[in-house]
Amino acid sequence: TDFNYGADEYDAEGNEEPKALPEGSETMPYIDESPTMSPQLSARGQESGDGVSPTPTDGLGTGGERDAGKGLEMRKLVLSGFLASEEIYINQLEALLLPMKPLKATATTSQPVLTLQQIETIFYKIQDIYEIHKEFYDSLCPKVQQWDSNVTMGHLFQKLASQLGVYKAFVDNYKIALETAEKCSQSNYQFQKISEELKVKGPKDSKESHTSVTMEALLYKPIDRVTRSTLVLHDLLKHTPADHPDYPLLQDALRISQNFLSSINEDIDPRRTAVTTPKGETRQLVKDGFLVELSEGSRKLRHVFLFTDVLLCAKLKKTAVGKHQQYDCKWYVPLADLVFPSPEESEHCPQVHVIPDHELEDMKMKISAIKSEVQKEKANKGQSRAIERLKKKMFENEFWLLLNSPAIPFRIHNRNGKSYLFLLSSDYERSEWREAIQKLQKKDLQAFVLSSVELQVLTGSCFKLRTVHNIPVTSNKDDDESPGLYGFLHVIVHSAKGFKQSANLYCTLEVDSFGYFVSKAKTRVFRDTTEPQWNEEFEIELEGSQSLRILCYEKCYDKTKLNKDNNEIVDKIMGKGQIQLDPQAVQTKNWHMDVIEMNGIKVEFSMKFTSRDMSLKRTPSKKQTGVFGVKISIVTKRERSKVPYIVRQCIEEVEKRGIEEVGIYRISGVATDIQALKAVFDANNKDILVMLSDMDINAIAGTLKLYFRELPEPLLTDRLYPAFMEGIALSDPAAKENCMMHLLRSLPDPNLITFLFLLEHLKRVAEKEPINKMSLHNLATVFGPTLLRPSEVESKGHLTLASDIWSHDVMAQVQVLLYYLQHPPISFTELKRNTLYFSTDV
Repeated sequence: TDFNYGADEYDAEGNEEPKALPEGSETMPYIDESPTMSPQLSARGQESGDGVSPTPTDGLGTGGERDAGKGLEMRKLVLSGFLASEEIYINQLEALLLPMKPLKATATTSQPVLTLQQIETIFYKIQDIYEIHKEFYDSLCPKVQQWDSNVTMGHLFQKLASQLGVYKAFVDNYKIALETAEKCSQSNYQFQKISEELKVKGPKDSKESHTSVTMEALLYKPIDRVTRSTLVLHDLLKHTPADHPDYPLLQDALRISQNFLSSINEDIDPRRTAVTTPKGETRQLVKDGFLVELSEGSRKLRHVFLFTDVLLCAKLKKTAVGKHQQYDCKWYVPLADLVFPSPEESEHCPQVHVIPDHELEDMKMKISAIKSEVQKEKANKGQSRAIERLKKKMFENEFWLLLNSPAIPFRIHNRNGKSYLFLLSSDYERSEWREAIQKLQKKDLQAFVLSSVELQVLTGSCFKLRTVHNIPVTSNKDDDESPGLYGFLHVIVHSAKGFKQSANLYCTLEVDSFGYFVSKAKTRVFRDTTEPQWNEEFEIELEGSQSLRILCYEKCYDKTKLNKDNNEIVDKIMGKGQIQLDPQAVQTKNWHMDVIEMNGIKVEFSMKFTSRDMSLKRTPSKKQTGVFGVKISIVTKRERSKVPYIVRQCIEEVEKRGIEEVGIYRISGVATDIQALKAVFDANNKDILVMLSDMDINAIAGTLKLYFRELPEPLLTDRLYPAFMEGIALSDPAAKENCMMHLLRSLPDPNLITFLFLLEHLKRVAEKEPINKMSLHNLATVFGPTLLRPSEVESKGHLTLASDIWSHDVMAQVQVLLYYLQHPPISFTELKRNTLYFSTDV
């Protein structure tokens, strides 16, 4: 790698071999170097003149060979590499400051090139940054030149870190500085000439005296630099003995720098260093990431790169170990020729083959099960080979999920012919890509054709410039990275304001699970308003989630635009925003109010989180007069009924008007509606029927699920749970049938009659699968755990993760319900009469 921490013009000759990045390096964007390697100097950067080859630190760490002396020697190499790049950085800042004085001088004359205000904006804080680094360089240089193993320089780094505040000011102003510079060069020819070619001095001992660089490229340098100095601190610490006086100082400097970085990373516009095509145009990478392309009918994972004037779709070539990794260009579209087909134009496009939900759900279960096996192996200090094998399996499964779950089409058309189709799992991401492309298309773009050499250069630059290094699957995460949250996030979407004109508005919520984002909830449409008041509550299941996104849409009622393809979202995104789900902040008992701002729109919402262990507890109700949280036998006795009234009413209503509702029982109803229904049923209010007929059908379905979930004991009882688990695991069909029927017969009457009543209803729902998309398997996934999960998970003996017990047992719980759903009709009287089955206890 070119280890000179970002000295762009200062590449170590012939060593353009980037090493695979350590996992998790996405946390610091804009870094192409790997902190695990030590810097390597080309001969000209070194006093002694002997070339040093890169030394992976792992090599040093073997046996007793790694003594302090070796570490100190490495420190010198790290520092001299850093100094060389610091010199270049100072020269770059100098070049930027050079035109400032003459510009200021003309500002007060009758023919100013720029106003003082514009100069102030464009060159904001550059002088201060220059002075800080010059002082640092002047103090560090002699120490490295007269090297001595006792030399201390931690205080210099600590001081540098303490002055990072000036960078915050620079970053906050960076976008305005760029825009101002761009405006000024468009309106002023003299300034345009100046800003296109700034002369940067070459290093003292290099052959080149000057290189010319654009002002835009130089203004990006400080942003790049902050990140680089953090890397050097990583490397220095690695090679500084813990008892060295510098150690605590460097640690402190690193802590300050990292905190600073994470505070500004959100604000930075990650314009990457330019790639110059043979025409001498500056091409910058604006955005890149992994997308699934539907190519010749099959799904392929691609790495897509958006440059200033071209969208390039590539795949990573398989290379031999140790070989330089390369991208292979599949196709590119100049932005001047790129159009997004409208839904009606895209009707002729290939229809997307969607993988059935239950297959995706099955795969998620498998992944969760493997995760818990990995945890178990780790806890039992298992063999690393076994863990590696499991991790490989997990990666394969997660990769399959990443490839097969996206279904939202993102179509790209080249005016000169070809169309391409990507599938995304998140409309948020689709709109990010679309907006980034449209923003670039506002500029005056030329159409072009790349020669094979130009294409090679451009594709070759992708590796170095990419900002997303790893496929977004959780198995790529380091163990010490946050695993994300598992459990239930309760979100209330209150209201939004800031709309210019009234519209029909709704919001959707997305969270990341298994590494990628999916939409989990949707508010109702609030019609014809500039200040929608939704006040709707949702319960979203989190599976390793770290972020919550909110998108605000304007509903499209125009019939011509509504597409046949139900995944095509034609509604217009008015705004979107996201927040990190910080485990510390979220895990409180209380609601936590927040606001997301997007394009001038503010959406108010509240949230609270319940971890999976908490949310799975069945807690008996304190008052025994209601129906929720009260034993089913008590309720049926009180009502003198065979099946609780609540179960009969909800099922009747769903069969009346919800049986063709897409995703019935899977889509969560509004929590506030569900709570209202719960209160009415608990109070046995006479308005129940009126209320039911007015209520959104998903809320009624949700109330039924909540009733079964809150039973103090599961419908299929705690006592029989172990036997159900054993019965479903039998492989002989006759034995299984015998056992499963015997278990039903062993249930108390109210439980059995209610179960059979529900079973018939779910079968009727599944008959409408072509319309409602709910198969028997989907229904088993929704209801299995609700009807079977024991009231107390027995885990006192050994510590298990809630997610372990969860994933393994849930699969079995789903299978039990599925067994009965797929079974020919079972009648209560037949069951009771039929004593063919052995009545020995299972």
